[in-house]
Amino acid sequence: MSQLALIEKTQALIAAGDIVGAESVLTELADNEGDGALMVVLEQLPPKDILAVIREYDDSKESIVNLLITPQQFAHAVVIEKQYKDLTRTHLRGMMNSVIFRDESAEAIEFLTAIGDLEGGSEALADYFTEKWSRIEAFARTGVFDTVEDDGEMLSEQALYQSAYVRPRVELDEVADQDWMQMAWLLRHELPDLFIEMLLVLRAKARAHDLGLDDEEEAEEDDGKVETGDTDRGKATPAARDDDEESAI
Repeated sequence: MSQLALIEKTQALIAAGDIVGAESVLTELADNEGDGALMVVLEQLPPKDILAVIREYDDSKESIVNLLITPQQFAHAVVIEKQYKDLTRTHLRGMMNSVIFRDESAEAIEFLTAIGDLEGGSEALADYFTEKWSRIEAFARTGVFDTVEDDGEMLSEQALYQSAYVRPRVELDEVADQDWMQMAWLLRHELPDLFIEMLLVLRAKARAHDLGLDDEEEAEEDDGKVETGDTDRGKATPAARDDDEESAI
């Protein structure tokens, strides 16, 4: 089967909702023609189709797509994941953990940097940490994830930047759970600017939730929203949607 025909078949299966079938086609390609052939095909698939496959990650089996996707391809998929409107963020956390920590976190910084460099990247990271907001605030303030040590006050943006390069109170191997604590540690101590921007977005989301607003309403109506134009990265904005790109849903 030619690459063009294979791509068309994969996209047709995804459009029909047969994600297992689409992944099987890609896996068969890698088995028959090697990982390089699969990587060439992945480069030609739009982010929405790659996302459709990798967000259905099943930790009971290894996914060749998750193992071979590049940081840039993954980042583009992550920033449009919000289109699925998965309020539990289960799929987002599953696919991020499976890809970012796929090689004992050797590539984790590269993946996180690629996400942070895209418009909507900070928001995607904030969505990942949504259910752990108080623990992340405690970590930002005290350097540990135990909220017992936290006095309940939040550091100002200026104070966050002043404390950005403090020495870790816990070592990476103490929180190497290939989950949210390890992700937060890497962000705070390896990519502090991105960690701060993510936290500012997370705070804005928490305020919106308290006000009973959704993300879009918060952006329009919340006068106390976080402005990130003056931050180092300055990209804490909703994921852009191309008018000519159909949703993968």
